[in-house]
Amino acid sequence: MARAFAKISFTPNVQAVQAEMGSRAAYRAAELGDPETVAFSEFEQAFIAVRDSFYQATVSQTGWPYVQHRGGPAGFLKVLDEQTIGYADFSGNRQYLSVGNLRGDDRVSLLLMDYPGRQRLKIWGRARVVDERSEPELLSQLELADFRAPVERGIVIRVEAFDWNCPKYITPRYSQHEVETLLEHTRRRQQQTTPITQQTPPALGNGPLPLTVCGIRQLTPRIRAYELRHADGESLPAYRVGAHIRVPIALPDGTITSRAYSLTDASSEPDCYRIAVLRVEDGYGGSSALHDRWQIGIRLNIDAPDNYFPLHDDNRPALLIAGGIGITPLKAMAETLASRGTAFQLHYTGRTPQDMAFSKDLQRRFPERCRLYFSQAQNPTRLNVPDILSQAAANTVIYVCGPSHLIDSVRQTARQLGIADDRVQFESFN
Repeated sequence: MARAFAKISFTPNVQAVQAEMGSRAAYRAAELGDPETVAFSEFEQAFIAVRDSFYQATVSQTGWPYVQHRGGPAGFLKVLDEQTIGYADFSGNRQYLSVGNLRGDDRVSLLLMDYPGRQRLKIWGRARVVDERSEPELLSQLELADFRAPVERGIVIRVEAFDWNCPKYITPRYSQHEVETLLEHTRRRQQQTTPITQQTPPALGNGPLPLTVCGIRQLTPRIRAYELRHADGESLPAYRVGAHIRVPIALPDGTITSRAYSLTDASSEPDCYRIAVLRVEDGYGGSSALHDRWQIGIRLNIDAPDNYFPLHDDNRPALLIAGGIGITPLKAMAETLASRGTAFQLHYTGRTPQDMAFSKDLQRRFPERCRLYFSQAQNPTRLNVPDILSQAAANTVIYVCGPSHLIDSVRQTARQLGIADDRVQFESFN
């Protein structure tokens, strides 16, 4: 939690209630943190760039707050720089309550919602009105070429603080476009999949541990999370983070293959195993068959989890580098390191924010320790391996998981910098 947010929000009355309810000690640490430069990271900028609405609060001359919904095409709220956002103010019902309030008090508070992703970003700032006469070039940056509603003015907001909310009580809701996209994906899968008979299919695999697929969740357009529980309701074998399970998969031609998938959660006494699977269209068919054929109730017989990528047990700091679906074991490692109080940094690279599983949750939970990179986003950012490794402390243990070119880059760079091979741990399921 940022110090700027705490400084604005934790007034004496708020502090008094926190003390009464027993949470004061936990939140006091945020007020005592180091001074920071309030600036949106690539993650916040990407989040803002795809929003099609937000809620804005202003303060009236009588002291009453006024909350207004603002909507438009996705991206109408624009990031002008790391500390400034703005939007074109379209003609509405001509009450001008928000604009009038800003003449007396320039403070605003914005709430940006991602209902499907159960995420919300709170922003505090100071707003000013711009028009074509005063600042035509700035207003032109806020206009939307393909949106025909008349623009009356622009609102430019200098950000003073922001914070991410817990997703616990956000009810997922979907726009018409999102529902139509999900339905289209479902129709395509149904066309590509052999019709399922009403009979319960036999269990796949010959391992001693019987599991049932009891949960499926779409994390990104190409990544699904699967929850596996003991078929007979018994407890599951424990595992250390970095572990994986090898699961059987029936291919379309009837043959059975298997694939290894990292366990994504940190749990010493698991009630279920969770994996995340990237659909690879031009691969060997295992991930596509799993996406097409695994449904709730599928039975599997597997071996207990295995681990070739264990996390160190001492207090040495860790550097976690993930590429794409390689985030799966490193997510569990980050959770474990945080619970231990061990220092770590997580660098996670992918094509776009929409392609990166768990990115929003990781950024929310570890805002100071998680850095995201987008190679194909509107404003791409690249992972600089030499720079990251050269800044690591001499006793840092380095973990990398992802595409082979990323692993090779980290290993080669580490050798060039004189980092011992035993400090660089990697995993690839090629």
